[in-house]
Amino acid sequence: MSFQESAPSVAVVGVTGAVGQEFLSVLSDRDFPYRSLKLLASRRSAGKSISFQDGNFTVQELTAESFDDVDIALFSAGGSISKEFGPIAAEKGAIVVDNSSAFRMVDGVPLVIPEVNPEAMGGIKVGLKKGALIANPNCSTIICLMASTPLHRHAKVTRMVVSTCQAASGAGAAAMHELELQTREVLEGKPPTCDIFKQQYAFNLFSHNAPVLENGYNEEEMKMVKETRKIWNDMKVKVTATCIRVPVMRAHAESVNLQFEKPLDEMMLQLVEFVRICLKKEITGWTSLSVVTKYVRELHLMLFRLLSCCYDLVGVNSFRQLVRFELTGL
Repeated sequence: MSFQESAPSVAVVGVTGAVGQEFLSVLSDRDFPYRSLKLLASRRSAGKSISFQDGNFTVQELTAESFDDVDIALFSAGGSISKEFGPIAAEKGAIVVDNSSAFRMVDGVPLVIPEVNPEAMGGIKVGLKKGALIANPNCSTIICLMASTPLHRHAKVTRMVVSTCQAASGAGAAAMHELELQTREVLEGKPPTCDIFKQQYAFNLFSHNAPVLENGYNEEEMKMVKETRKIWNDMKVKVTATCIRVPVMRAHAESVNLQFEKPLDEMMLQLVEFVRICLKKEITGWTSLSVVTKYVRELHLMLFRLLSCCYDLVGVNSFRQLVRFELTGL
């Protein structure tokens, strides 16, 4: 049980959605302490009962008054809701952690991956009654930078080429339901229901469904470009991304091509040590990054494909040096 009288009060906004439910799972798995817990959603969902740990909680309608005496507010109800209620919560003294894209590129709002740039949250602390907005990056950016930042710190990435394979979970609970429904329909020879993606998703691949911009990239791809530069505080790093929607329920995958400022022959010993340390952490305790070496790859690939949706780990299963970039490519 995580209830503690001296702990912060927590609110979860968008609790009935896929990410909102994941918020609750993470709070429970990590035994996050709280003195009170508010489950907030739209008027349509108000009154529903949700089981959490040893108790049942009633979903409340989200209003401006919802954040009275709230220390931490976790938002995942879409950008428009975040823009409307996030500043209200912060003004009332809550530390707002927002999962949408509403504040990611706003000057003065830290864009944070805790394992990558925790210093961006300097001065923000629970208990001071001094509200703040914190944005978390797009899912693809998080995966990419979790694996590449340790290398960036060693040898400085100058160019990054990313290709993503993104699951239905990234588009929410309704998209996951539609993929399941479409799969059954296609196998039964019926026309697929296309309410979320506007095209057949089951047994199909297509460019990410985000709007395409004037430069030819879609919004998902440009998020990776802009967010990487902000998180690394490096406007000169060259980033290009291709984001593909794949018909699996959960767990995104990425191919990341990195070019470094320093020749890799000068950093290979450090890279080997980095792999060793990460493997040791994986064996002895929790870490957010699991490096899979060639000696255990067959076992881990099967595990990551099927179980990665159940863990917070970012799995890295291959380090390869590219011939075309000679000594500066990985």
